[in-house]
Amino acid sequence: MKPAYDDANFMQSDEALPLRILAEYFDPKRRFESAGASGTIVFFGSARIRENGPLKRYYEAARELARQISEWQMKQPDGERLLVCTGGGPGIMEAANRGAHDAGALSAGLGIQLRTAEKMNPYITPQLAMNFRYFFMRKWWFITLARAVVIFPGGFGTMDELFELLALTQTRKIKPRAALIIYGSEYWNKAVNFEAMAEWGMISPQDIQIFQTADRPDEALRILQTEIEREAAAKENPHGVRDR
Repeated sequence: MKPAYDDANFMQSDEALPLRILAEYFDPKRRFESAGASGTIVFFGSARIRENGPLKRYYEAARELARQISEWQMKQPDGERLLVCTGGGPGIMEAANRGAHDAGALSAGLGIQLRTAEKMNPYITPQLAMNFRYFFMRKWWFITLARAVVIFPGGFGTMDELFELLALTQTRKIKPRAALIIYGSEYWNKAVNFEAMAEWGMISPQDIQIFQTADRPDEALRILQTEIEREAAAKENPHGVRDR
């Protein structure tokens, strides 16, 4: 007779729900630690943006930015190692993993089990290709290690990820605070009217400063470098006391 943990029927039962949730905590933790990752640079964006499609400029930009980030990180002294991390699928996710691959760097992909799910893209580092059953555990891993998040144009899924990050940052639930960069002002200025939200009193004018906007890979890189360095300095000197 098999032990309970080796019984597939039990592991898929309602009674084993806490075990499945714990598995989606401990397995990614083990994988990130084995890779030496102290944090991630997360890319969100549409799976529908393809390399040869009408919005290929965003695919190319995500690939180039991920390459630049990876090359920058690989030149840093030992210590904090930040890896490109995506949802593991096609489109912007593929582009970012591909950019890290171009640089010869590790990158992670956090997939999700869906009936219509696309296959994981081939540019993810194999040991960092993870597939989740539960959206909330997948989101937890996106957020908990993130030192910066770049949000490219996307649909409902990207909007969900964007607004959850904005709400968690607004309520100071993310520590250290991740740099939030919205990429592609042409799209986002039409898709979401943040100024109108502030005008109607639904958010404060200061809330718009939670994120920054970029339209070029080099611009996005400078923003995230500045923000990551600022957060690192704040962590070392939390009370604003100058070193003597």
